[in-house]
Amino acid sequence: MKIVLLYFLLINTTAFILAGYDKYLAIKSKSRISENTLFLSAALGGSAGLVLAMLLFRHKISKTSFILKFAIIILIQLLIFLKWKNKI
Repeated sequence: MKIVLLYFLLINTTAFILAGYDKYLAIKSKSRISENTLFLSAALGGSAGLVLAMLLFRHKISKTSFILKFAIIILIQLLIFLKWKNKI
């Protein structure tokens, strides 16, 4: 169980840092981190870190297409969790 918690800590920290760095790059008008990279970090378990970064850095919060795709990832994760929870 400790390994799972460590994994989620690391992936959420990574997602948070990626989103924060992408915001920094956006401000500096430099080459950006792709949305697919941000989505991948969320899909691998970093949704909480990405949500926190989006709110804290006010990043991607007005981009409807990003929010919609991100919401689909969270919905899929929720469904997987509920299915897993019912098996225990």
